[in-house]
Amino acid sequence: MYAEFGDSLDLELNRSLQALAAAIRARDVPWIRDVVPAICGIALHFHPFHPALPDSVLDFCRDLLQECFKSASKFENAGRDVEVPVCYDPVFALDLDEVCAATKLSAQAVQKLHTSARHWVLMVGFSPGQPYIGGLDPKLSVPRRATPRTRMPMGAVAIANAQTAVYPYETPGGWSIIGCTPLRVFDPARDPASLFAPGDRVRFVPVSRDEFEKLK
Repeated sequence: MYAEFGDSLDLELNRSLQALAAAIRARDVPWIRDVVPAICGIALHFHPFHPALPDSVLDFCRDLLQECFKSASKFENAGRDVEVPVCYDPVFALDLDEVCAATKLSAQAVQKLHTSARHWVLMVGFSPGQPYIGGLDPKLSVPRRATPRTRMPMGAVAIANAQTAVYPYETPGGWSIIGCTPLRVFDPARDPASLFAPGDRVRFVPVSRDEFEKLK
């Protein structure tokens, strides 16, 4: 089941949805497998053959959402603090020159604005573990690339419009790459498998190429 609360990115709405999702998880409903907040909504994944499944799942979920709204404020800022080292060296920052030209900022200014802003994970999707991260400084807002890449490097840190993404695999993508992290974003053998979760607060920390190689 998916409940939508808007049709465009609204950072305050997303913050409220993160708290609502945490409130629903706290109820620990036995037949709800997962609670997945998105940019503007929440998906409830449930077990269709669970013995405790109510006769009307839709009615139950509607009432559950209404009840959890009342306690959601208790779960604000429930996410973790995640520090992400990023190398902004030109060897990794494949689109930095284009970003500088579009924003009329120097490479140093782009790095400073990206690392000094407060970021948080709006949702995880597209591919396993890939975060969509809000909080990008408006001065760095650039549109998606006119021609997407068929392969974004694993660990690429890329921006588009009001968000940052960190690519867990080599996948197609149309965002502008400004750096790379040595961290493994998604590892199915790890618990939790994903480095990021919705609601996490993210701090990007600049590292040199030497530091990047050591951390990798």
